[in-house]
Amino acid sequence: MTCLRLFIVTACLGGGVAADWPQFLGPQRDGTSPEKGLLDTWPAAGPAVVWQREVGEGYASPVVADGRLVLFHRVGNEEVIECLTAEGGKPVWKQSYRTDYSDDLGKGDGPRSTPVVAADRVFTLGAAGRLTCLDFKTGKELWAKPLQQLYEVRKGFFGVGTSPLVEGKAVLVNVGGQGAGIVAFAVDSGKELWKATDHEASYASPIAATIAGDRLALFFTREGLVGVEVASGAVRFSQRWRARLHASVNAASPVLLDSDKLFLSACYGTGAGLWKLKRDSAEQLWKNGDALSCHFSTPVAQGDLLIGFDGRQEEGARLRAIDWKTGKVRWSEEGYGCGSLVRADGKLFVMTEDGRLVLGVADANEFRVRSKAQVLTGPVRAHLALANGLLYGRDDRKLVCWKVKP
Repeated sequence: MTCLRLFIVTACLGGGVAADWPQFLGPQRDGTSPEKGLLDTWPAAGPAVVWQREVGEGYASPVVADGRLVLFHRVGNEEVIECLTAEGGKPVWKQSYRTDYSDDLGKGDGPRSTPVVAADRVFTLGAAGRLTCLDFKTGKELWAKPLQQLYEVRKGFFGVGTSPLVEGKAVLVNVGGQGAGIVAFAVDSGKELWKATDHEASYASPIAATIAGDRLALFFTREGLVGVEVASGAVRFSQRWRARLHASVNAASPVLLDSDKLFLSACYGTGAGLWKLKRDSAEQLWKNGDALSCHFSTPVAQGDLLIGFDGRQEEGARLRAIDWKTGKVRWSEEGYGCGSLVRADGKLFVMTEDGRLVLGVADANEFRVRSKAQVLTGPVRAHLALANGLLYGRDDRKLVCWKVKP
């Protein structure tokens, strides 16, 4: 399973359970939750609000572990990491540091990267590349690394936006430096363990998988797919997959299917592809420029379907399902724009970029809406989080917790 080690570690955090949401895209880093018994419909105003609070700028999603929620946002000239009670939103601890990050394209100055909770620690990666490790219980800063300065990385179009991956005793980041495209740091000390590739950083977040008995980290860098050994940093395979246009990004995370198939997707004329992963190679099974071109949202798998947002955010995107084995489009629904998806209990929770929360069910023929409501103010770029019957979403003004279980 993707990120199984992180999942097991998080599940042991003082009684935490599998229904937690400890990192970007959830416990297995695939946008799915194991929860059952969730609501089938909501009132016209949306599910009941349990609590809400004001927040600062940022696209970082909330994460939940062991009854606590971690919020990463920008307030004034500081990037702030806050720990709250998950069920009540009450403060537990807060840590912050100064930042001078300014977005050149006016897309906001807050952090983009979602925190990771693992092994009693919280890891965050700021918009200017500060990798921070905190004690999850107390909020004490244990170590920090200014990655852009240490590895002489040029500023990206929208700052730093990849989320770290924790595997065992290592935290892995697509840093993007010369000779340090991917870097592993020791969880306990922040010491560099290894570095690999010259690939520039993307806005996609890595996942992990066991391929031919070995644990690999799978990165979708600015150049394309890289499979690297978690333990050593040895590159097992690399496949170019990027647009010819310089002003382009790779931003949707890889999706692991059937334990050894990998789906990648990007816009800017790149399109989608499926690879079969082997010990030292990745064999392309199909590619299609018209199937599912994901700008920044990662699709979710449901049986033979992959469901995601097709099209560029600026041009209007649609909710779409494809057969991932063939790339064949099964259905499309216009009017959604970009957004984020969570799959749980046979349902899809959809947060659109303009702040609509939609509950629906999908099959190979259609998407059926059961409930929808305007709940946030766009643009909403942070991913939803679902943990223990509570759904969390945020914009640049507020963080809201909704009850989605009877």
